[in-house]
Amino acid sequence: MAGTILTLPRGPTERLCRYWRLTKPRVNTLIVFCAVIGMFLAAPGMVPLQALFAGTLGIALVAGAAAAVNCLIEREIDAAMARTRGRPLPSGELNSLETLLFSGLIGGAGLLLLNVFVNPFTMWLTLATFVGYAIVYTVILKPRTPQNIVIGGASGAMPPVLGWAAVTGQAPGEAWLLFLVIFMWTPPHFWSLALYRSQEYANAGLPMLPVVRGRQYTERCIFAYTVGLAAVTLMPFAIGMSGWPYLLAAIILDAIFIAHAWRILRQHEDRAARATFRWSITYLFLLFAALLADHYLK
Repeated sequence: MAGTILTLPRGPTERLCRYWRLTKPRVNTLIVFCAVIGMFLAAPGMVPLQALFAGTLGIALVAGAAAAVNCLIEREIDAAMARTRGRPLPSGELNSLETLLFSGLIGGAGLLLLNVFVNPFTMWLTLATFVGYAIVYTVILKPRTPQNIVIGGASGAMPPVLGWAAVTGQAPGEAWLLFLVIFMWTPPHFWSLALYRSQEYANAGLPMLPVVRGRQYTERCIFAYTVGLAAVTLMPFAIGMSGWPYLLAAIILDAIFIAHAWRILRQHEDRAARATFRWSITYLFLLFAALLADHYLK
């Protein structure tokens, strides 16, 4: 509109908020939560406070740095999508140099914390996770293959392994079982979002599964992965890692998730996909909370 001048807030609080948004705080919260659960499951009693606080902060900082790099690389893609065009880079609130410096600062600080106050093994695992998400997934997989979220989901499934390593300095089979749970959870979680955002992904030129293979194929994949996820979530009980309280919670949560996936398969509606996406986030929080409660009940 003529005579209208776009002004951006310049106060220190508003500027900090822009950097905060670069870290994708909602996604980061789930990452940190799963890492902390991994810490508590690795400890027979209370987690050592140094490992708990330094590990949590270090993992959060590196995860935030990876998110900022993702925003930097995908700034043009974000500008083309309604869901992401309000992020600090496409909206012009921050520039590329500021983003790069911010990512390097918090990522370096996080790795230093992990190396000095936790253990080098956790630091190297966290660095590998950073590279897996910021480079392998964002640069190589996402723009080239509809299986991007399946392969790239390995980096997103690492938080409980990182948390376990922060406490013990090791990554045993139980930690990798938690990894497998998140690895199987990621496709139905993300593809539910991709279903009702498929036109945006198509406009941005990204080969997401609904864009390349169509809606019905994606719906079948969501259902298949959800059933596979349910089977994987029973494994902690099968190997004696958890008890009956967790098993009961897992069965109930899995039944609700499968019902959502079945609704997508039968109705072919964006409304069902939205509901499944929202439930998938609640599901993961509740499932890992059930693991934690069962651990201390035992």
